[in-house]
Amino acid sequence: MKIIKQFFVIFLFSFLGEMLSKLVPIPGSVIGMVLLFLALHFKWVKLSQIEETGNWLVANMGLFFVPPGVGLMANFEMLKGTWWQLLILMFITTALMMIFVGRVVQRIKRKFDKKIFLKKEFKSHV
Repeated sequence: MKIIKQFFVIFLFSFLGEMLSKLVPIPGSVIGMVLLFLALHFKWVKLSQIEETGNWLVANMGLFFVPPGVGLMANFEMLKGTWWQLLILMFITTALMMIFVGRVVQRIKRKFDKKIFLKKEFKSHV
């Protein structure tokens, strides 16, 4: 019964995301994840209420990639002429995303290190 309740909470946020996606041009799954994150952050939903099911879903995430993979194989004739363009696009976007994430992490780390340094400086003068 506990797992059913946990699935209900997760699917409820997914459903809310899908409903809100009718109003804004953002995928419902993304909206649902953001809503669930906010509910966890503001403690409207406790982590213990969804933890077991969430861990199971993450552990079995590979299963969710099977249908899209089958869809690609079923439509291979349509993609046959453009596979190299898709491959180049995947490499470029992956490289750009790695650069972007690396820069963001570096900036956050610099700010964090600067705050720690300033706190140490303040304590040494007091």
